[in-house]
Amino acid sequence: MNGLLKIPMQLIILFIGVMVFVFYQFNTPPIFFNKVELNNIKNSNYSNEVNNLENEFKALHDKKTVDIYSLLDAQKNEEKVRVQELKRSVLTTERKMHEINSNVKTIVLKNNPSAETNDKDYIFMSYVIDYLPTGVIGLLFAVMFCAAMSSTASELNALASTTTIDIYKRSIKKKENDRHYLMSSKYFTLLWGILAILFATTASLFENLIQAVNLLGSLFYGTILGIFVVAFYFKNIESNAVFYCSIAAEIIVVYIHFLNHYQLAPSWLQMGYLWYNVVGCLLLILFATLVQKIINLQKAI
Repeated sequence: MNGLLKIPMQLIILFIGVMVFVFYQFNTPPIFFNKVELNNIKNSNYSNEVNNLENEFKALHDKKTVDIYSLLDAQKNEEKVRVQELKRSVLTTERKMHEINSNVKTIVLKNNPSAETNDKDYIFMSYVIDYLPTGVIGLLFAVMFCAAMSSTASELNALASTTTIDIYKRSIKKKENDRHYLMSSKYFTLLWGILAILFATTASLFENLIQAVNLLGSLFYGTILGIFVVAFYFKNIESNAVFYCSIAAEIIVVYIHFLNHYQLAPSWLQMGYLWYNVVGCLLLILFATLVQKIINLQKAI
């Protein structure tokens, strides 16, 4: 039931995210989405400077909106030259708006050196609070919390059950009673909860939450995908080969990320973090195939 509910919830949130992007193409967004810090600089010695930047920002956005409307008309009339001119104009205006936004962030840091200048995580919430009806706001936040809590509960239960049954019961305590395994699963749930919290604390190291989720997922999803691919399409590869090769593939993926993060990777190894999914999957398949052939040769000898 929870899984069935999460699908429409996620679709609604995704739809609102698309609408936010479209909305701010035709309506002037805040010059800085973190309203707390924006109000602080407006009440500081930098107020006049910020107000001037805000007026310039609004004028640029108005020009951009006019260009977008003209661009839509030009596309309908199939005026290719005019379309290209308007696209360049829109992009130029956007660059100027980004420069103003960067200037505002500089002022925010001058006013408060410990302030958070990354306001991307405030865009969605600012739109919801400023433009959606009160009842819909409460419903949307309830939906988001329900989806998050449902996913977290499912993940912790799955991790605790797998740890208890597949590792603890099979390899450590093989002949205990049901009460013992029940208590063990509770302790493993607590352990995985603590590890999840530790992972969550790393979110502040990333540019935004979406990047954090995609990066952390990309570090592990490729190897997991490789395990499923081997299980479905490479029936001759045994579990031991897959297990050890998955560890090796995961270590290599993490090492590649380390090189890319600290800009130590050679040119042929430089890649976006979403490619880690492909790399992890292919490495696991390659390693498992080679290891299984070595095992088969040893058995033959």
